[in-house]
Amino acid sequence: MKTSGIRSTLKEIGVSPVKTLGQNFLHDQNLARWIVDQAQITGQDYVVEIGPGLGALTKFLLEAGARVLAIEKDARLANFLRGHFDTERLEILNIDALQFDPRILFAHRSVKLIGNLPYNISSPLLSTFLRYPSPISLSVLMLQKEMAMRLSAAPRTRDYGALTLRVQLHRRVKYLRSVPATVFLPRPDVDSAVIRLEPRDPNEMPARNDELLLKLIRIGFSQRRKQLRKLLREHTTDWDALASALDINPNARAEELSLLQWIAFANYITPPPRQETCSTPDERFPVVDEDDRICGEAKRAEVHGNNLRHRAVHILIFNQAGEVYLQQRSRGKDLHPLKWDSSAAGHVTVGENYNETARRELQEELGVNLPLEKIFRLTASPRTDHEFICGYRGVVPGEVFPNKCEIENGAFLAPAVIDGWTSARPDNFAPGFLECWKAYRKMYPEPEKSIRPETFSAASDAASTV
Repeated sequence: MKTSGIRSTLKEIGVSPVKTLGQNFLHDQNLARWIVDQAQITGQDYVVEIGPGLGALTKFLLEAGARVLAIEKDARLANFLRGHFDTERLEILNIDALQFDPRILFAHRSVKLIGNLPYNISSPLLSTFLRYPSPISLSVLMLQKEMAMRLSAAPRTRDYGALTLRVQLHRRVKYLRSVPATVFLPRPDVDSAVIRLEPRDPNEMPARNDELLLKLIRIGFSQRRKQLRKLLREHTTDWDALASALDINPNARAEELSLLQWIAFANYITPPPRQETCSTPDERFPVVDEDDRICGEAKRAEVHGNNLRHRAVHILIFNQAGEVYLQQRSRGKDLHPLKWDSSAAGHVTVGENYNETARRELQEELGVNLPLEKIFRLTASPRTDHEFICGYRGVVPGEVFPNKCEIENGAFLAPAVIDGWTSARPDNFAPGFLECWKAYRKMYPEPEKSIRPETFSAASDAASTV
């Protein structure tokens, strides 16, 4: 739409551009087409567009064949878009984008994010849409140029900072081009820029404690001109030894360290668990027959290597809001590394019953001791990795404390979000969890307002029945 068309349309629908809403309308059609081209849109994509305005980008997204969810805060603009684009492939959501929960997007196989983000809320918008785990596979965003340079900055530059590292920890960021203020109506006070963000492979970065890492980064950049040895001295007793081990200048400042060096810094202070200390290859499992009767025992490697029937537990932990904690399995797991799984899960070892294992696994993996209710039982099959599974549930009143030996990451998610995610992207999950989730949802198809599990005792456990 040309500038004359934008003016007449805004007048017709009664909109005077509001600076606080970031209402600057793109009138350069060639630029709009180029931005959409950078997202490599196909008919298989579900595209979320933030701040569509009068549809400058929406037009080309629809022409590329995508399904589009356009989030527009201004009701007048939302109504204009509904009337202007007559297609079932466009849904208009008239809400503040900061109130949108991106996790519902897991229900779509391929999700891309595109938009001209309002300058005054671009940072919280990025935090909302890019928090881990994120369903978004590619983002192409137009931002205030200063923000775009911060997100894509390299070490030893003035734009490099804590925000740079927080975003680049999980994403590769590329600065695509600068955009002059003249392509907007009304003209903003600053120039813009377009960036592309793509998720990193989880194995691209070393294992680390993200909470500690981000804390160190925050402190390190709190006073940019101060040396790190002064800002972070309480975290190490021998700064010179640390600097030597990381091969950094002992007098380095925060902006001199790359992301990998920051990770090495955090790992020097609190080394991540070594896999040889986490795994128990000599652990012995009871081997069972088709009726879950014990017929022998074998080491873990033998059981898994020969697909022998054995026993396991899966536990679903809910918070007070009715959300379920899912864990991302450690990268060091011998089966299904980095796949998403039940809140806690594990094998029944020799001398244990199912209930005893459930209590032990909950304590070992999440650091909590809760009343649990046994809710289902699954028969061993290839879909369960040849495990007979007893499923439990419980409610945690506060935090969980994930064991880094076992868990890479974790998140509380609404059951409806998990439904969509497991349906659209089953390959993200350990197969045993998929079977457990089906069993749980068959028993509890609707969200429950409260969950009051009964405490069980070891004496109530039966070897082959629940």
